Amino acid sequence: MDVPNRGGVFRIFNQTPEGGFMKKKLAALFASTLLSASAFAQNFPERAVRVIVPFAPGGVVDIAARHVSEQLSQMWNESVMVENRPGGNGFIATTAAARAKPDGYTLLMAHTGEFSVNPAIFKNVPYDLDRDFVPVSLVSDTPLVLATKVDSPLNSVADVIKVSKEKPGSLTFSSPGTGSFNHLAGEWFANAAQIQLMHVPYRGGSPAAAAVASGEVSLGVVAASSMDQFVKSGHVKILAVMTKRRIPTQPDWPTLQDVGVPDVDAANWVGLFAPKGTPKDVLDKISRDVMAALKTEKLQTAFSMGGGEAVGSTSDEFYKRIKRDLETNRAIAKRANVQVEQ
Repeated sequence: MDVPNRGGVFRIFNQTPEGGFMKKKLAALFASTLLSASAFAQNFPERAVRVIVPFAPGGVVDIAARHVSEQLSQMWNESVMVENRPGGNGFIATTAAARAKPDGYTLLMAHTGEFSVNPAIFKNVPYDLDRDFVPVSLVSDTPLVLATKVDSPLNSVADVIKVSKEKPGSLTFSSPGTGSFNHLAGEWFANAAQIQLMHVPYRGGSPAAAAVASGEVSLGVVAASSMDQFVKSGHVKILAVMTKRRIPTQPDWPTLQDVGVPDVDAANWVGLFAPKGTPKDVLDKISRDVMAALKTEKLQTAFSMGGGEAVGSTSDEFYKRIKRDLETNRAIAKRANVQVEQ
């Protein structure tokens, strides 16, 4: 019916035969849209999925991506392919993932560096967690360790502190690069122990670990997984785990807190992200399946053998972890005057 109005008339559709038809048509269209979205999530994936990794093969992020991708491929009966895009402090891969179509078919496997370190040390980061991504799930947590060559005269953290105080800056430590999480963890340790160490950056975790094994550096601040092969081969000894709890598979390795250096709690997380705008039903499915994969004995064993832990989480839990670590790293970087020019 038509109702008078100052500007003329307007029609109340739901009180006419035509309006009733229109209302039913809109309701059916809305229901159809909801069913289509639900069906899309149920059928996901219907083709290959790619997981972008910001590093070369062999590192902690790549290994995590390959473990999870293999399990998801079996669960989904579709290929889940790892695509390595190293370089640019993680900017290249992370930006590519941010620009990908948000349909669940492009995901990002990243680590502490991309979201909890880069914003703390770079003036301009070409991506933003809140603007560009949705955290899907935490995947793994790998403690960093303080290591030295097996025949080094440094046999304990106490030795490191003693030598450093006698000759400030005489001991060097390797990391996967200037401004890396490992670099900040080394500065965190030095500050907590009230000593001075000289940082020596390498191009990745594997070269940084190899430098310890060869004696190129006095110490290494590296992921337990990167150092595992050198410990097993008898080239390296672990002085301390840099988290507040010991590694279950290596209960004899003391923590820094055990040896009198409190507060340091440096673990390198790896997690899965999706571009912002990915349908919630799809995100929920990916999250459920990733968490199921991480609970399998195969992945639990695979991560623990490298000194890490398979850890699933909700999106909200993961987001809070990222933000908490970012604030910690900002404080460390400011105190140690660590800033990287682009």
